[in-house]
Amino acid sequence: MGKNKAIEKNAAIEKTSGITKQDKIGYALGDFSSLLVFGLVQSVLQKYYTDVVGIGIVSIMIMFIVARIWDAVNDPLWGRIIDRAPVKPSGRYRRWLQVFALPVALAAVLMFVRIPGLSETGNLIFAYVTYILFGMLYTCINIPYGSLSQVISSSDKERSTLSVFRSIGSTFGAMPAMALISLCYISVPLKDENGEAVLDEAGNAVMTKVMSYQKILIGVIVIAVLCVIGFSLAYKWTRERVKTEPQNQDRGQTWKVIKILFKSRPFVAVCVASMLFLAAQMFGQSYYSYLFDYYFNAQKLTFLPTVFQYLPVAVIMFFATKLGNQYGRREVCAYGILVAGVCNLILYLMNTHNVVLYLIVLFLSGVGNAFIFLLVWSLANDAMDYNEVKFGLTDTATSYSFYSFMRKLGQTIAAILVNAALLRIGYTENVLNTENITDATLRGMYAYSVLIPAVLYILVFILLRFVNPLGKKQVDELQAKKAKAAEK
Repeated sequence: MGKNKAIEKNAAIEKTSGITKQDKIGYALGDFSSLLVFGLVQSVLQKYYTDVVGIGIVSIMIMFIVARIWDAVNDPLWGRIIDRAPVKPSGRYRRWLQVFALPVALAAVLMFVRIPGLSETGNLIFAYVTYILFGMLYTCINIPYGSLSQVISSSDKERSTLSVFRSIGSTFGAMPAMALISLCYISVPLKDENGEAVLDEAGNAVMTKVMSYQKILIGVIVIAVLCVIGFSLAYKWTRERVKTEPQNQDRGQTWKVIKILFKSRPFVAVCVASMLFLAAQMFGQSYYSYLFDYYFNAQKLTFLPTVFQYLPVAVIMFFATKLGNQYGRREVCAYGILVAGVCNLILYLMNTHNVVLYLIVLFLSGVGNAFIFLLVWSLANDAMDYNEVKFGLTDTATSYSFYSFMRKLGQTIAAILVNAALLRIGYTENVLNTENITDATLRGMYAYSVLIPAVLYILVFILLRFVNPLGKKQVDELQAKKAKAAEK
């Protein structure tokens, strides 16, 4: 404890720390705004493509893969641009929130615009263009936002607090998309393979639920407006305390940075763990709509699995930072995610049709993954501190661009797993208009909903606990070295 107090009393550290409530709320609003639009990709886009636009599952999988291949070039490139750019009076990172707020919101709306008269190929091309455009613009605002915590404060304790507030912001930001996926359905007559209305024994048309394009578009526009407002407030309410200069522009510097990042064991471990954690999260959020449509036959409850996963965050957020500082951020995240993995294995073994029981165990899983959800950004900051102390690497935006790319890979892995699972159980984009869902299809749908997250969570535990070397003791030593260097 004495060492920690000495670090906090360091004059150089004190001068570049001291975050306020306004900083915390402003920083939270940054991820609130990001998740408003990114939540549409997580919760709505997959089902919109299959059920409204009529794009085939294989085509969607290929589109996501193509987008990630492009991101492998785009993300590091944008990170280098930010690191080399001159520092403006509005700050090194904050200013990009103001520049790209409106473009990223408009790109989000474009993904859900349907142009009348387009052929099947035309719809697919439009989906490719708008999805990749959104990803590029999201990168332009997400990388500087993610790098911002490194210059708001030089204290790892305060950055841990910012991580919690960022995660709180993302939780609230994801909620509108969750609500939209539950409220966008309308009732229409069920039709057979010949396009004729299916009648019940009394001769009345059998009704089914389908997604309403009009409701989706209105909801997306409202979400986009909120996104712009949120980013504007994030720009206004945050402050950059740590002064930085443009990074080395010498020839070959980019490759030097990349080599350092790839040989940094903590950075690689945290990147891969974050990728798999996001893959598990997004798999669930995309897959729950199918599970609750068909297996539980409870379309109006589609939002509840995600709510029950995130509900524990509302309690744990009050002491996550304290537990992380006391026992180690790596430790509480690792053992928390292990609990989540075990809960999903229990659900798999239970094989229940009881929606209440399913949600209760899912809630316990949410208790486990709440810690990494709240502190994952602190894990990334610790890894970047390690790179700075060990290798002298201060190219924050470039480092964060690789971290951001790995999280995008998690999104792609989730999309591939969702579509592969749907193909495996015999789901097609026309399933809403047919009666070809068998008991085997439903059993497979349930099994994949819990088994895939269980495997991914356990892999995250292994990476954090046994591959990442930055436990509490190692992080404290890093901060002592940073404080000593700051005195010089």
